[in-house]
Amino acid sequence: MAFFRVTLVTFGDPAALTGGYLYHRRMASAATTYEAVLSFVSFPDRRFPLPALTGPTVAGQVRQQRPDVVALDSIAAAFAAPWLRSFPGPLAAIVHQSPGGIGHGAVRSLVQRKLDLVAYRRCDRIMVASETLIDELTKHGVKPEAIVFVAPGRDVAATKDAALDLRRGRESAALCVANWSEHKGIVELLRAFTMVPDPLCTLHLVGDDDVDPRYTARVVELLARGDLTEKVVRHGPLPSEEVGAMYRAADMFVLPSMREAYGTVYGEAMAAGLPVVGWNLGNLAHLARHERDGFLLEPGDLAGLTEAITKLSQDGELRDRMSHSASERSNSFSTWNESAALFFSVLRTLVESTKR
Repeated sequence: MAFFRVTLVTFGDPAALTGGYLYHRRMASAATTYEAVLSFVSFPDRRFPLPALTGPTVAGQVRQQRPDVVALDSIAAAFAAPWLRSFPGPLAAIVHQSPGGIGHGAVRSLVQRKLDLVAYRRCDRIMVASETLIDELTKHGVKPEAIVFVAPGRDVAATKDAALDLRRGRESAALCVANWSEHKGIVELLRAFTMVPDPLCTLHLVGDDDVDPRYTARVVELLARGDLTEKVVRHGPLPSEEVGAMYRAADMFVLPSMREAYGTVYGEAMAAGLPVVGWNLGNLAHLARHERDGFLLEPGDLAGLTEAITKLSQDGELRDRMSHSASERSNSFSTWNESAALFFSVLRTLVESTKR
């Protein structure tokens, strides 16, 4: 079969720095290796549910690309649902979040969940980014035989000339890679970190710090406290190569997120040999083992979060043991090459079966 064309329908800017968008860009960059061309079409970034009104325009843009298969991003599924009959087939979904999305109010979550599920039931294949999503979708009536698990990759490139000193005179360095939105738990992390004795640990925050201005104001207020100003470093968003260098220079990875469909950053951190600390929620339990690869704590346990960071900061042998365990554990996670191979195999098989 010659090169086949994939149109990926998403929402907003495909260059955004979140896990789902990064996943799609990794697939786009690998496409030619698997004799494919992947192009993007986006619903406009407007308040819910206004993007749905542009469905006919988006469908027209998709048809103009004359794709062999259309891939529907879960972040755009609700907006596309009323118009899917005008999309060219076959159709696959790429699901990075639970039906209804993340961090929305009750009314929007309910409406979006119903629309998301309408879209998924019309798809020929559904690629999910975590095992936890398989259970969620089947619970809502999606046929298990339509679902394929295509995990994000664990590997991330690092700048070659980076010899970073993240400890900055302290015993250890903790890294958190997350955009500043409420479900990521940055506020909870800072509250716990105020109780970590100085000079044990320096905390580095990497991620977009302007996605939610109200939440950012809360974080900035905490950072201005005298017990945090010297031991927390705010980096903002960084290129993936620089993030990779920071993984390799840190001593632990901490992210008390309340909702992660997969948690790509946990896998990346473990592949770099970092013990991980987070809430025992969602997919993290599929990645890390409590007291072996890090600490999986009860959600909201700020004292436990403080204790975990303190233990890893004080006990070099514990860090080394968990670092080795996390690195070994990560060998069972997919690489980006393996994920891309499965991703395009699923789409190619769908195209071929439709033509037959």
